[in-house]
Amino acid sequence: MRVTEGGVELEVPSEQTEGVEESVFYNPRQELNRDLTIATLRAFREREERAESYLDAMTASGVRGVRAAADGWEVTCCDLETDAIDLARENLERNDLAADARVEHRNVNALAHDEAFDVIDLDPFGSPMPFADAAFARCRDLVCVTATDTAPLCGAHFNSGIRSYSAVPRNTDYHTEMGVRILLSALARSAARFDVGVEPIFTHATSHYVRTYLELDRKASAADAAIENLGYLSHCEDCLYREAEYGMIADPLESCPECGGDRILVAGPLWLGPYCDDEFVAAVREEVPDAFATAEKARELCDDLVAELDRPTHYDQHKLCKNWGLPANAMDDFLADLRAAGHAASRAHYGGTTFKTDADVGEIREATERNLE
Repeated sequence: MRVTEGGVELEVPSEQTEGVEESVFYNPRQELNRDLTIATLRAFREREERAESYLDAMTASGVRGVRAAADGWEVTCCDLETDAIDLARENLERNDLAADARVEHRNVNALAHDEAFDVIDLDPFGSPMPFADAAFARCRDLVCVTATDTAPLCGAHFNSGIRSYSAVPRNTDYHTEMGVRILLSALARSAARFDVGVEPIFTHATSHYVRTYLELDRKASAADAAIENLGYLSHCEDCLYREAEYGMIADPLESCPECGGDRILVAGPLWLGPYCDDEFVAAVREEVPDAFATAEKARELCDDLVAELDRPTHYDQHKLCKNWGLPANAMDDFLADLRAAGHAASRAHYGGTTFKTDADVGEIREATERNLE
């Protein structure tokens, strides 16, 4: 079927086309992801003017590569599937971009072994980790990563999460953020093996995937600094108290300091540092044109990320109130009550009732009960 996205025209497999969808995949629900990719590439080009080459590592229908080429990048589209390669070529030709991009029918790990790129974009089906080492070994400036295997990342598929990410994920009430921080931890450790430091400059969890953009600093000292952002979380299953500790050696709580319970989950190593650069996110927002179909949603997401408090976990107001047997009031009023009690608080981009605060769970309950009197 024929679609138009971001100003380019594409032929993509329809869900009814027998066989082709098995080797070539186009997900219209990822248009927000792709729109934000183009906005991020534009903002990053202002940040790093020498960045010119872009590798669309799993090109499929070629949509990311075509859009990047239309935006002025020196694009390489890579895929192992013959159908994908043929379709990517056709879509480049359809948009008069065949001279501005090349298509490689190869394993992307092998391609990265032979060539370096300024920007490498990993958007595989499932975990990106089989491709991370090659990306960090050969990318100069920016690695873009999508992970769609959210069940392993979030701890719902526990053993799979351990195997894929060499970390212990836990299925908590902040399971989405658990996935974000498990992914960032694994990527930081992968990069560090090549003496590369990573800085997450734009990260979001949307619609059952995690997307992150990692600026690279190819120095051993930068890799050491990135690893310093890793640590562990202790989480009380009874009262939902949680506590983060930096370091690569876990020192979990034996009992909960809030309720005294001993049902403590430990997760990690996790990325505990910031996962966005607020100034860069604001720059990305400015690069979202009205012509993008997801413009309103993309800008709203950027606004939410800039406003979001930098804390390693989020809370869900409804889950807390249900746990306490208390009614949940309007979110704006709830956050205002926390601020009135002297705590920093903000909405989180993970959902309508999620929020971040520097208050612990006991202080959140105290502020809630005080304003229900």
